[in-house]
Amino acid sequence: MDKTTRYSPEVRERAVRLVQEHAAEYPSQWAAICSVASKIGCSAETLRHWVRRTERDEGRRPGLTTEDQQRLRVLERENRELRRANEILRKASLGSTGQRNIVMKHFRGCRIAERLSRTSVQLHRDPVESGLCGQRQVGAVRKVLT
Repeated sequence: MDKTTRYSPEVRERAVRLVQEHAAEYPSQWAAICSVASKIGCSAETLRHWVRRTERDEGRRPGLTTEDQQRLRVLERENRELRRANEILRKASLGSTGQRNIVMKHFRGCRIAERLSRTSVQLHRDPVESGLCGQRQVGAVRKVLT
């Protein structure tokens, strides 16, 4: 049975602080984590993840901080969207005749000039393609077209 419980940030901070304060009283950090986890009411593995994240954020453990992980996630998503937009425009710009025409296509309220062949390619609207309306993405599309 899957049970997901959300703990408040205060509970997380208190549990991590207890592990850090009482780690010297136990033979290992894991023993301290198990002891505190049973008192807090969460699993030892969950508390271990909280402790590791806190150690990375404080610079005591190597790895990406929480802020860096979030920033990386946003940049990777944006990169995927731009690659997909470039692929759509590349496929749409080359037709069977090799000639290009400039037409207007509609993306969620934005109008973007695309180069399409005589055999117009039908672009399907999905969340990724619809995300092309951001200022940065529109600029990237215009650069591709010129």
